[in-house]
Amino acid sequence: MVTKLNIVPVLMIFLLFQYSYSAKVTYNVLSFGAKANGRLDSRSAFLKAWGLACNSTNPAIIYVPIGRYLIGSAITFSGQTCKSKAITMKIDGTLVAPSTYNAVGNAQVWIKFYRTNHVTISGGTLDAQGSSLWACKSSGKTCPKGATTLGIYHSQNIVISNLRSLNSQMFHILLYACTNAKLQGVSISAPGLSPNTDGIHLSSSTGVTILNSKISTGDDCISIGPGNSNIWIEKVVCGPGHGISIGSLGWDVIEAGVQNVTVKTATFIGSDNGLRIKTWARRSNGFVKDVVFQHASMVNVKNPILIDANYCPNNENCPNQVSGVKISNVLYEDVHGTSATRVAVKFDCRKGKPCTNIRLKDVNLKYAGQPAVSSCSFAAGTASGLLQPTSCL
Repeated sequence: MVTKLNIVPVLMIFLLFQYSYSAKVTYNVLSFGAKANGRLDSRSAFLKAWGLACNSTNPAIIYVPIGRYLIGSAITFSGQTCKSKAITMKIDGTLVAPSTYNAVGNAQVWIKFYRTNHVTISGGTLDAQGSSLWACKSSGKTCPKGATTLGIYHSQNIVISNLRSLNSQMFHILLYACTNAKLQGVSISAPGLSPNTDGIHLSSSTGVTILNSKISTGDDCISIGPGNSNIWIEKVVCGPGHGISIGSLGWDVIEAGVQNVTVKTATFIGSDNGLRIKTWARRSNGFVKDVVFQHASMVNVKNPILIDANYCPNNENCPNQVSGVKISNVLYEDVHGTSATRVAVKFDCRKGKPCTNIRLKDVNLKYAGQPAVSSCSFAAGTASGLLQPTSCL
């Protein structure tokens, strides 16, 4: 018979074991030689902290105190052999790239997470100092392509919270082949004329949520490439930038489609586009289906609602073939505000693969104080509720 007096110490031992097993261990990058002056390279210190966090049997925190930390060349945090069940990179400071663009300009990614699981990046600023590379590109000189600031590859259960990205050379944040990722409270900033500085780019990923974020950049605020599914975007402010775009799609003949995308309560301010789907006019088995755009506010946006199946930026190397990307089941509901151009709703589809089941509901867009107009080419669907401009479907 087990008495109550025997149960108490056994229970205490069990609880102490559970606490010691689950207690988080913290690795401060300053302890490994990181310098907060923005001048001396702290790359090796970050890798040392990651190595210990990765090998910890407990959940681990990598702490980056206030200050500027130079990451002088491309860095990869690999999670293939990690023992820790969860790693948090808690950033109170700023990670800064070299001001000389060649230091990372030929790398695909400046800061890369590869095959990680249950990683959280919380707070802080990433400053890629991309202005020197943009200047090189605008001068017509031979320049590096540029690096994505933060790339997450082949990873799952990722959280990016309250992170700020400044002046990326190319994309600010890229998710490739990821599952179950949540981005919230993200702030992205680059000038409106900075080239190819997409805010958040998704590729071949599923289960991605983007919430409560503000994106001002020189390309798409959010771009959704081939192979993405189950994407939820809510309460995002975009501008300047090229809007929230599905695409471009259809460059390859064999290409994964995009499906189950929801964009809710987005605000576009002075952006080139609002809600856009863009596909190349070339043969492809790709598709876009089951997309919902709801409760969007437009403030002086050039193309508030746009399907462009003849996408060809700068009219260079346009394939001008029959589009093979099938676009279907797209809902636009409660889209309101002002257009910077007279044509506020444009469905430019192609005869070979017309857009089908396009639905407009309660769309109210004005141009210069007057009702805007709509334009349709090879698009079919329905319209209901309050509609300004008048539907062309």
